[in-house]
Amino acid sequence: MNASVIFQVLWTGSALGLIALVMLHSPKGDGIGAIGGQAQLFSSTKSAETTLNRVTWVLTTLFLGTTLVLAAGWV
Repeated sequence: MNASVIFQVLWTGSALGLIALVMLHSPKGDGIGAIGGQAQLFSSTKSAETTLNRVTWVLTTLFLGTTLVLAAGWV
């Protein structure tokens, strides 16, 4: 198996994973309540949301890294 094929599979998988994870994120639009800071009173950061954010950042890093490698032609 060629190295570029492996990077293309990683790139495609991370892109599809990012699409799915972004769709799973909760909406952050707080409307006018965000102006005075009142929106923070009733929202709490759950561990599931924190984990979702971390996995999203890992996939984003993987996607951008493989994009750089494939675009530069390093493989």
